[in-house]
Amino acid sequence: MPELDNNSPPTGGDAEPAHGDVVGQPHTSAEGQPIIAAEQDAARISSPAHPLGKPGPSFDRKSPFMIGMAAAAGVAVTYGGIELLIAAHGVLVLIVIAAFLAAGLEPVVSWLVQHRIPRWAAVTVVFLAAFGMLAGFLAAAIPPIVTQGSALVDNAPGYLHHLQERYPAIDELNSRFHLQDKLQQTIGGEGVPDVVGGILGAGKFVFSAISGTVIVVVLTAYFLANFPRIRASLYRLAPHSRRPRTILIGDEIFAKVGGYVLGNILISLITAVLTFIWLITFGVPYPLLLAVLVAVLDLIPIVGSTLAGIVVALVALTVSLPISLATVAFFIMLRLVEDYVLVPRIIGRTVQVPPLITVVAVLLGGALLGIVGALLAIPIAAAILLLARETLLPQLDRR
Repeated sequence: MPELDNNSPPTGGDAEPAHGDVVGQPHTSAEGQPIIAAEQDAARISSPAHPLGKPGPSFDRKSPFMIGMAAAAGVAVTYGGIELLIAAHGVLVLIVIAAFLAAGLEPVVSWLVQHRIPRWAAVTVVFLAAFGMLAGFLAAAIPPIVTQGSALVDNAPGYLHHLQERYPAIDELNSRFHLQDKLQQTIGGEGVPDVVGGILGAGKFVFSAISGTVIVVVLTAYFLANFPRIRASLYRLAPHSRRPRTILIGDEIFAKVGGYVLGNILISLITAVLTFIWLITFGVPYPLLLAVLVAVLDLIPIVGSTLAGIVVALVALTVSLPISLATVAFFIMLRLVEDYVLVPRIIGRTVQVPPLITVVAVLLGGALLGIVGALLAIPIAAAILLLARETLLPQLDRR
């Protein structure tokens, strides 16, 4: 069957000239005069240089129709974005955590790459080292932690009875609120449905924590392996004229986030080691369990070390009241050392956030995203302050 020329009318019947011969054949007068005229115009404007025709004039963005459509589209997109954020809240939190961890490990990976190690090998070395240290710590710490945790649960009623005998105030609280009876009922087998429900709830929590951890680890590995491409893609979103300054500001933000993540982990390890030494020195029971608890809680800014100090002081009260008071004083001194020595020297030069903004940021972050929000609040506040200092404030000063 012979092919029709795109710019010549088809032969036979009442067919009209058309722009193509593969769609809607045959084109006849039954389509109506407006379509026939448009078909002829389409055949006329199609050329080898522009098979689909040259772009026409843009729509008038100031017309009432375009303004109404833009406003309606803006409302729809905003509403859809909010619903998407709500629905994907849990996944987005994991992505943000992985991105912050990748930013924290990026300086180590970049240092290895600068020493002529391929990026994939550098990422592998960093992860193997991290997993090796974690596995060694867990292998050494889990058995005593489990033993000490079980002993603490089993001996809790005895400790409470011991405290009642030594401190009348605790005996009065026990008489008023029946603390010992409730503790024995919880530890004992009473209320089997509640215990079963608690076990099921704990199982769900453990499964959720494990799956979330695996997702964060995988995402962190992908972020680290593709960090240069991700960085370049983000910077390409900036206009060409502003791209060099965007690169300078963006790299500074990455440095702040990385310095905060690594510095916060290092400070938590230091406080855990000092706490372990203190507990061993004064014979406070369950030193390793409490030291791990201090390391985890100390990651939470402002309130974490305070909660850890309260828990450790209560356990130290089982030894003696002077040891408990000394433990309180130790945690106060530890907090001062952390705030005025460790933080300024380790992360203070990188993350420069005033104390008032730190408190406000942590409170807002904790209210919005819980513990994760409190952990990420300070580097986010540092990034916002940097953007405001470099972009917003100079514009306001020029006005």
